[in-house]
Amino acid sequence: MSKIWQRLTGYLSNRTLVGVDKAGNRYFTRKEEIDVKEKRWVIFKGEEDPITIPVEWICWLNGQRKKAPTPEEMIELEARRERVRLNVALLKKEEEERRAKEGTSHKSKVGGPDLRSFIQQFPSASEGERMEGEASGVAGMSNSSEREAEKSPKGKPQPVPETSEPTGSGVSFKPGTWQPPT
Repeated sequence: MSKIWQRLTGYLSNRTLVGVDKAGNRYFTRKEEIDVKEKRWVIFKGEEDPITIPVEWICWLNGQRKKAPTPEEMIELEARRERVRLNVALLKKEEEERRAKEGTSHKSKVGGPDLRSFIQQFPSASEGERMEGEASGVAGMSNSSEREAEKSPKGKPQPVPETSEPTGSGVSFKPGTWQPPT
């Protein structure tokens, strides 16, 4: 019985108060003789509600912080959180005013992205080939007669294919014969 009494009194007398948070919760630590790791815990003031524990104290309890947060640090962090809350409220107010000006109120698109407007921003196949030809003509040649000679051997423009999809039956394909362009 005396060993149990010693452990109980040792447990209570061997603890060290590390700090107290804004809600009045008290945080303790104790160094175990058996374990190398120190034990950390909280004694709640009033009802045991883990939601009342600040993030900094949670990190200390879990061992993510080596040192407990100081009262000055807690005051500074609380002031920063309050500034963030005020900024968020101000941004929400500005957003509501902007929406009221535009005449739209909290309406969101139900359908999804507009694919037609997305596709229209890309040039069609014939425009794309024309743009590529113009870019190569500007970079590689200096006069228009050379550009005309490049179009066809007789000076006539080559027909532009209707689609950009590859054509062919696949009958002439032989495995292992394809070489990448150089």
